[in-house]
Amino acid sequence: MKVMVIVKATADSEAGVMPSPELMNAMGAFNEELVKAGIMLAGDGLKPSSKGARVHFDGASRTVTDGPFAETKELVAGFWLWQVRSLEEAIEWVKRCPNPMPGASDIEIRPLYEEADFAEWDPQGDWREKEAKLRQQIEAGKN
Repeated sequence: MKVMVIVKATADSEAGVMPSPELMNAMGAFNEELVKAGIMLAGDGLKPSSKGARVHFDGASRTVTDGPFAETKELVAGFWLWQVRSLEEAIEWVKRCPNPMPGASDIEIRPLYEEADFAEWDPQGDWREKEAKLRQQIEAGKN
């Protein structure tokens, strides 16, 4: 199963405070463990919300709001994309992770939808076939 591991933002990450060299080294070592174990598919840190924007959808209307955004607890500071056998395995890996922030922090783990999740909705497989072709194009573009 694929999971997104979400590092929640804090006041420090939203202020643009960079991690200490010690934390960067610890996170680098953790990432190396993930890669060696064949778990890590992707991962990155995100700049503060002050550098971003939100697009609000309401029917055909689109409203753009520039950051920063007030609710730090609702923001994401970074992420990993992992391939694991189970949610329990992902939890065990996160428990080994260095604290990604100088103070208290949270990491959320969310499973991604998989092709099988759409079998009832797409019994003929038309949508899943189109999706598979798009994924092949994405992979081909990486090479």
